[in-house]
Amino acid sequence: MLKQRVITALVLLAILLPALFYSNTMPFTAIMLVFMAAGAWEWGRLNGLSGGAAVSVGVACLALCGVSWQLGWTHAPLPWLWTIAGAAWVLGGAMLLRVGVAGWPTIPKAVRLVGGVLALWTAWLAVVQARNVGINFLFSMLVLVWVADIFAYFAGRTFGLKFTKNKLAPAISPGKSWEGVWGGMAGVVVLACVWVAVDASTQAPVASFYSRLAAKGYWLLLLGAVFMAAMSVVGDLVESLVKRSAGMKDSSNLLPGHGGVLDRIDALLPTLPLAMMLTYFAAA
Repeated sequence: MLKQRVITALVLLAILLPALFYSNTMPFTAIMLVFMAAGAWEWGRLNGLSGGAAVSVGVACLALCGVSWQLGWTHAPLPWLWTIAGAAWVLGGAMLLRVGVAGWPTIPKAVRLVGGVLALWTAWLAVVQARNVGINFLFSMLVLVWVADIFAYFAGRTFGLKFTKNKLAPAISPGKSWEGVWGGMAGVVVLACVWVAVDASTQAPVASFYSRLAAKGYWLLLLGAVFMAAMSVVGDLVESLVKRSAGMKDSSNLLPGHGGVLDRIDALLPTLPLAMMLTYFAAA
């Protein structure tokens, strides 16, 4: 398993890194489009589709992203879209976690399928626009999720259930604790402050997500960091809820040793558009 994980990671890096650092952002945009389409195919399977029906969900996502690309939305200001997507994730995520695994099948399948495709589409637009802004800006958004996950894991292992009596969402993800969530939030706050300091000391040509929030005040930086860490957990829990409802451990086997595409990007689906939304309001 470890060998598979390492080989898959190396292959992904060999594909992503050249595209990420290439002066023209088109290769990165295209690769992200393929990833999101694959995630849409997985979403169809998680919602009871198979064969051509699941493939059609991936094709629908591919077409939606392609049309948006053709219309120039990858470079256009889209504050209305980020606001709608952000509100949908906050309200919809809270509702889904409230109804739990048992409530997921009660939602009409068409609503579930369309909602998943739209979530992948907005995440694709957000990550592409972030790359168009600059690598420092994009990395600061991506690393946020990784740091939140790492700090949550070690905080949960070290302090889990030592300060609270109940786990975070035992019916959805039994391994997660409130202490882990708090540890993830603390890690992101530290990351944000360090990144702002590095931006200032190096006079970074492209400001990071954190520096853009800090420009409005450190109170916004603190609130934004905590909020984003919390929403990364929501993204992770929502995907776990769907997989548990479908009786599947992984979203697919597309990435040997890592599961599927959705397993790798679940926390990014809410945080990418939300980061764009907060960036827009911070600049207003």
